[in-house]
Amino acid sequence: MEVLKVSAKSVPNSVAGAIAAVVRESGSVEVQAVGAGATNQAIKAIAIARGHLAPAGVDLVCVPTFGNIVINEEERTAIRLIVEKK
Repeated sequence: MEVLKVSAKSVPNSVAGAIAAVVRESGSVEVQAVGAGATNQAIKAIAIARGHLAPAGVDLVCVPTFGNIVINEEERTAIRLIVEKK
């Protein structure tokens, strides 16, 4: 499954386009975010991606989980959002 990493500075419209493209191609994508700002941008992007895919009759579901990732040799807890076709 392809992983898209989102930061607090990510542009939700750009991330939404990437989410929509990956879902069209493979049916699902994992969106990772560390921190409140990044999680906010990721959730906005998923909502926008739903709008991009709705005219094609595709609805999305999002399953949130926690995951541990390493950033600069430091372990951090990330929000992992599995986004897939309904």
